Amino acid sequence: MSEVPRSMEATTSPAAAAVERQRRTLPRGIWAIALVIATEFTLFASLIATYFYLRFRADEWPPSGIPKPSVTLPLVFTGMLVASTIPMAAAVRAARAARRRLAWWLVAAATAIQATYLGLQINLFADDYHRFTPGSGAYGSIYFTLLGIHHAHVAVALVLDAWLLGALAFGLTNYRLIGLRVIAYYTYFVAAMGVAVVLTQIYPSL
Repeated sequence: MSEVPRSMEATTSPAAAAVERQRRTLPRGIWAIALVIATEFTLFASLIATYFYLRFRADEWPPSGIPKPSVTLPLVFTGMLVASTIPMAAAVRAARAARRRLAWWLVAAATAIQATYLGLQINLFADDYHRFTPGSGAYGSIYFTLLGIHHAHVAVALVLDAWLLGALAFGLTNYRLIGLRVIAYYTYFVAAMGVAVVLTQIYPSL
């Protein structure tokens, strides 16, 4: 089992870890997620640029009648999302060491943190929606669009986590190890964008 002629034949934890150690180039899955991240980064950059374009063309931001966004809760919740990257990074290290069970539990911990974050953020989102709506004007439109798209990305990360948990429950293969790395990179990206989005969100209150 120490010699694996083809990575697709690495269907056990030790074999997958051995292939990972011997890998000389990045797997295609990593290049694929890099392209996805580049595309999604462009989307968020465009939205944030639009937010500030609209802000600097407005005399009052947010408009009269719309309260300034709260600061404490969004920052605390975003801190939770950033914290979820720690168990994901640890899960990758555990998988590379052929410790499948530990990797599974670490991914489960990251998933629980992300799910809690999304639930709390949706509650804040709904509360904001009762105060003003996307139809309230430029501020409401870009505010809900920016937050809504970010929340959607977190939901996608949760779906990927759920798939990963199901896959790891049946063993660690080379394919699943690459999948773990890909999803971990996506998680890091979502957390980084969460920081950018929350700073944009609370900007009027700073």
